[in-house]
Amino acid sequence: MVTTAVERPASRGTTEARRRRVVGLGMLVAILVTAGAVSLAVGARALSPAEVWHGLFAAPDSDQRLTEIRLIVQTVRVPRTVLAIVAGIALGVGGALIQGYTRNPIADTGLLGVNSGASFAVVSVVALFGFSNPFQYVWFAFLGAAVAGVVVFGLASIGRGAGNPLTLALAGQGITVFLAAMTTAVALSDKASLNALRFWNAGSVAGVGFDVIWPVTAFIVAGLVLALTTLPAINLLNLGDDVARGLGVNIALSRTIGIVAITLLAGAATAACGPIAFLGLMVAHVARYLTGPDYRWLVPYAGLLGAIILLVCDVVGRLVVRPGELDAGVVVALLGAPFFAALVWRGKFKNA
Repeated sequence: MVTTAVERPASRGTTEARRRRVVGLGMLVAILVTAGAVSLAVGARALSPAEVWHGLFAAPDSDQRLTEIRLIVQTVRVPRTVLAIVAGIALGVGGALIQGYTRNPIADTGLLGVNSGASFAVVSVVALFGFSNPFQYVWFAFLGAAVAGVVVFGLASIGRGAGNPLTLALAGQGITVFLAAMTTAVALSDKASLNALRFWNAGSVAGVGFDVIWPVTAFIVAGLVLALTTLPAINLLNLGDDVARGLGVNIALSRTIGIVAITLLAGAATAACGPIAFLGLMVAHVARYLTGPDYRWLVPYAGLLGAIILLVCDVVGRLVVRPGELDAGVVVALLGAPFFAALVWRGKFKNA
């Protein structure tokens, strides 16, 4: 009887926590849908809900104004809205995963060198082949991000510190600094590379069509599937490697799958949008505050929060300097830099 009395309140508390998390997910989905609708209506030319509806679903007609609305909605705003959602999910999930695997609360997807690898690939192919269309060099950006991630993971997997989260962070920082120096050297020696890097490095969801978005989305979906398979293992790894090993976790396999997932997610998103700093860092902490440390809930929350924040930042960028625009990556950085500083200050304050 005593055992039943103790277990019943615990079970009730677990059920209530699960219900709150499910409701929270539903609220985030509703916010994301609302932000998507606003994204379709806001820009250099504001559109009413009726005009957005026409732009999405009405059949072609001879009215020049309505034809212009259809072109604005279908060829400009729908692609950038979809890309903001897809890339935001990828960067949010990637940020949560990298913090889980490194047990580092200020880790970001750039820790694996994917941003610097993609940047170096972009300037290299522009200098060598004269590419000017984003569709031409986006795949090289993804390849560069993937190769950088593999090299970082490979370096972190050899030697006495193999598999240690600190070793992974140090290897990532070393590769990032090296590739950043190489990128600067190439860009300064070739004007076309410098111009491409300036455009791509700002981090923007504008100007990319579905010919890029759909293939990139396929890589992101593959990364999400891999990420979902690793969530129970991440929970155990955060208890420590010895505990996780004792509970039957194959640590090397789990980390390998996790790094592949992070590389696919961050690499694909970075290739399509350019590097967007701080997004994964921010949403992982907000998601952890809302859900607690259970990665089975934290990762879905981080994905939705990433999509919402990137989409909202893109909308804000269209409004603050109208009729011009601020790139979404710039707005995210303006939000993320103080967030990062607050994290560092809190850590130092707690240790004081």
